[in-house]
Amino acid sequence: MVKIEIITIGDEILIGQIVDTNSAWMATELNKFGFEIAQISSVHDSAEHIIESLDLALKRADIVLFTGGIGPTKDDITKQTLCKYFNSKLVFNEEVFKNIENLLRNRQRAINELTNSQAYVPDNCTVIQNMVGTAPITWFEKDGKVIVSMPGVPNEMKNAMRTEIIPRLHKKFKTPSIIHKTVIVQGYPESALALKIADWENALPSDIHLAYLPNYGIVKLRLSGSSDNELSLEFLINQQIAGLTEILGSAIVAFEDIALEVLIGNILELKSKTLATAESCTGGNIAHKITSVAGSSAYFKGSLVAYSNEIKEKVLHVPTEILEKHGAVSQEVVEIMAKEVRKLMNVDFSIATSGIAGPSGGTTEKPVGTIWIAVSSEEKTLSQMFKYGTNRIQNIERSTQTAFLMLKDLIYTI
Repeated sequence: MVKIEIITIGDEILIGQIVDTNSAWMATELNKFGFEIAQISSVHDSAEHIIESLDLALKRADIVLFTGGIGPTKDDITKQTLCKYFNSKLVFNEEVFKNIENLLRNRQRAINELTNSQAYVPDNCTVIQNMVGTAPITWFEKDGKVIVSMPGVPNEMKNAMRTEIIPRLHKKFKTPSIIHKTVIVQGYPESALALKIADWENALPSDIHLAYLPNYGIVKLRLSGSSDNELSLEFLINQQIAGLTEILGSAIVAFEDIALEVLIGNILELKSKTLATAESCTGGNIAHKITSVAGSSAYFKGSLVAYSNEIKEKVLHVPTEILEKHGAVSQEVVEIMAKEVRKLMNVDFSIATSGIAGPSGGTTEKPVGTIWIAVSSEEKTLSQMFKYGTNRIQNIERSTQTAFLMLKDLIYTI
C-alpha cells in the first residue's frame, strides 16, 4: 500500500494549547482512497526538528504531508525550512499575490508587508493556490516521493485536501480499495462480547480485520479489508456481518458507524414521531446532542432542565410528598418527570434523567454516579437505575447514551 506520514508543526500543539484535529480528519479522508497512514507526529517550530522529522518520514512513507507553520509571522518557518531542504530559493509568485489581493479585498483588508511575504514561494515546487487563505500550498517531489506543505488552519487545510491534494495523490499513486463496515452492539461489555463472538472472529478470512471500539454502553465492531476488487471485498465483508447477525440478533443497534442521536432522529423522523426531554443531572446534554443534528426540529420539540426540586414541583408537577419520601434521585420522581414533560410539550416520546453526577453530593444509600433514567410514551413508561463512577463528565455522557438506547428499545416495543 501507499504509505503517508502526517506531520503537524507548531509549539501550540505540543504544549496542549490546541488539539491536533487536522491529523485525524486527514487520516480519515485519505483512508477512503486507499492510502495507509504510516505515522502521525507533531514537531516544534524549529528548522532542525522539521528537517529531522522529514528525513525520518521519507524512510517510512511515500508521501509526507505537513500542516502548519506557513503563516506570515516570524514563528512560521516551514516554507523557509523546506526551501533550504530542497536547495531552492524564494521567488515572488504573481499568481499567489493576485490570489491574496482578491481574498483581502473581499474581506476589506489591505495587504501589508507580512501578507505580501506570502507571495514568495520556493522556486522548485509546484504551487497550489489556497482559495480560502493567504498561505499557498507547496508540492515537492523527490525520488518518486511527494512532500506537501499546507496551512494549519483547519478550513484552509480541508479545502486544499478535498479540492487539490487528494485528487492529485489519487491520480499519481495506484491504491487499493479499502472498505470499513461498522456494526454497533449494545448489552455487552467489550470482554463479554469478545467471548460471545470468539468462534466467529477466529473464522474470519485472513484479509478481514476486526477492531473493538467500546463507548459508553455500546461496542462498535469495525470490519476492515483492502483489495483491488472492491465488489468482491464488499461481498466478503457482508458475508461476515450476516454471520455476526445470526449470533447477536437484536443486540445489534446499527449496521453503520452512526451516532446514537442521529440514529434516534432517523427513527423518529421515519415514524413521524416527536420527542421532548426533562433533564436534571444531564443538564441539557441530551437535548444538546439531539439538536446538534441538522433537521432535528422535525422531531424534537424542546427540553426542560429541571435542575432544582422547585422546578420539578412547579413545572413538572412532582408532588412534594414524593420528593420528600423518595428523594429527587428515584424511580418515582424520574417517571413523573418523563410523563409530565411528554404531556407538557405534547409529544409522542420523552426522556427524563435524575441523578448524582458528582464528584460530590452522594450518600451511602445513593452514592455519586447513581442515575435514574426514564423513557415514556402514551402506552408505556420504562425506568432503570444505573450506578456509574465518580467522573462527572463521563456520568453525563454515559447517561445520555443510555437514554438513547432505552428510547430506541421503547420505540420498538410498542
